[in-house]
Amino acid sequence: MNVPASGDGFGRANAHNCVVSSEDPSSNGSADRTRVIIADDDVLLREGLASLLERSEYQVAAQAGSAQGLLDLVRKHDPQLVIVDIRMPPTHTAEGLEAARAIREEWPDMGILVLSAHVEVEHAMELLASGERIGYLLKSRVTDVDDFLETLERITGGGSVVDPALVQELFSARRKEDPLEHLTAREREVLALMAEGKSNAGIARSLWVTEGTVEKHVHSILAKLRLPATGDDHRRVLAVIAFLESR
Repeated sequence: MNVPASGDGFGRANAHNCVVSSEDPSSNGSADRTRVIIADDDVLLREGLASLLERSEYQVAAQAGSAQGLLDLVRKHDPQLVIVDIRMPPTHTAEGLEAARAIREEWPDMGILVLSAHVEVEHAMELLASGERIGYLLKSRVTDVDDFLETLERITGGGSVVDPALVQELFSARRKEDPLEHLTAREREVLALMAEGKSNAGIARSLWVTEGTVEKHVHSILAKLRLPATGDDHRRVLAVIAFLESR
């Protein structure tokens, strides 16, 4: 698929179906904005995301239409965040996921958001187990602009974000040996919201309870899952992984 020249500062395409921003990073305060690279072979979606992010105080450093093109651009622009489709050319299977894995190995602190047209449990599990600053979101969720931008903020802030549809699918297909069997119904609700990337304050608003009540539930969840006494943020990630694996 050839990439047309964009009217939003994107001009030259290279052999890997990449479009590089012509914006001077030292101008218009862009040096203080979060640098993003978008990788998707759907030009309309890619340009739409670029336009949205540019209007939302992000700097879109470049766009890519292939996984290899993404890796080349990451090495060139050193972004703080990458948004990549899980299925990319040439086979449209898991090229985007493989690129995300390579990025995580070489740049462990870079934020990564993987987009998917469908819930793909195994791919999502592998991705989310790789640590912090990671997210898995269905493309249909992008249409909710406020939630999408909040997702990007969580990832760049060090959090992990799981699409609610994946959470629901895993809830309905848990293994018989369920590590969460000792959790109460309310604790399961809290853990599901943790898996969606919500803070204690966000969980409290969703469940119409106090933040202190949520904190008690979180401590109980961590204790029942017998997670090691490390930093609270890391323990929350481990709890979410335990939740995702209980299917």
